[in-house]
Amino acid sequence: MTIITNHIKWIMLGTGIITCSMVFAAIAPGPALINTFGASIEGPLAEIVVRSWGSLITLIGGMLIYGAYHPVHRKLILTVAAAGKLFFVGLILVYGNDYLDKAMLTIVFDTVVALVYILYLFAPNKADAEQG
Repeated sequence: MTIITNHIKWIMLGTGIITCSMVFAAIAPGPALINTFGASIEGPLAEIVVRSWGSLITLIGGMLIYGAYHPVHRKLILTVAAAGKLFFVGLILVYGNDYLDKAMLTIVFDTVVALVYILYLFAPNKADAEQG
């Protein structure tokens, strides 16, 4: 637990940069879906939904980067990021059996990262880490 609280700035920075890579979905929805799920959807609605999804994930990544340097906002940012990642994982596990193989790296990453965020949120002594 101490490792997480002592290094939360770098954890948030690294995972935020990786999360921001979903800007790819906002720019190129078809290739991003194929890369993430091994399948794609097409049409104007798909363009809107996938681009929006990619931009929202990118914004969460940006918030994580911001929170790495602004400790006062970490609790909110980590709560939102963990909830979003766990909700995505849950949706894949419930509705995405056809995509599990291709999405496994994302599922594992998001699950581990969300658990690290949750451990930080419930850590008893994080005052030192919140100073920067």
